[in-house]
Amino acid sequence: MDRLPGTVQQGSGASGAAMEEGRTARKRRAILKAATEVFLQHGYLGASMDEVAARAAVSKQTVYKQFQDKKHLFSEIILGTTVQVVAGLGQAYASILEETPDVGQALRDLGRRLLVDLTRPDVLQLRRLVLAEADRFPDIATAWFEGAFHRSLVLLGESMTRLADRGALRELPDPTLAAYQFAGLVMYKPMNQVMFAGTAARPAADELDRIADRAAEVFLAAYGRPGPASAVG
Repeated sequence: MDRLPGTVQQGSGASGAAMEEGRTARKRRAILKAATEVFLQHGYLGASMDEVAARAAVSKQTVYKQFQDKKHLFSEIILGTTVQVVAGLGQAYASILEETPDVGQALRDLGRRLLVDLTRPDVLQLRRLVLAEADRFPDIATAWFEGAFHRSLVLLGESMTRLADRGALRELPDPTLAAYQFAGLVMYKPMNQVMFAGTAARPAADELDRIADRAAEVFLAAYGRPGPASAVG
């Protein structure tokens, strides 16, 4: 039977809504990608919504429809990245620390992973951007610290607790503090080096390996159990 004029075939409305939702999601992703590039390149004050719209190939009206203003767009980028950082590091902690039988080797591998991931140019740019705008947007900076930096170390402490439960480490009275201590041993020198002197000052691969090895050695001197499982070569 032919359709009557003005009627819609069953399911076509849902299909059209899904297509529109898909287009909206694609536009949103394009805006976030473009805005990230613009903020990292120009900083918050130098970033313009016109340039964001141009890079995303959408109208400025579309940008404002998706994000109320520049601050909301900035916040979405910082907090969205926070979720990605925590998810990635949490998986890394579990796979490296909890699946490697030799805790010394696991800590060395984890130290190298932290050094490689956290001294990437894009990660450093984002960190500088958050720090530069901390006084202007303390709520965003606080959310970034608590949701990314601190939360990732809480997860690391939880993985270390499971190692202690297996007898691979001594009992940890404060697992999060132990995680901060390990991260400090690994990251303090190279992170300050690249934050102040730029990414060109990033230590060579063999130096990063040496830092990770010594960090594992010092950490195990404080928290390791005697025996071959805690040995660091």
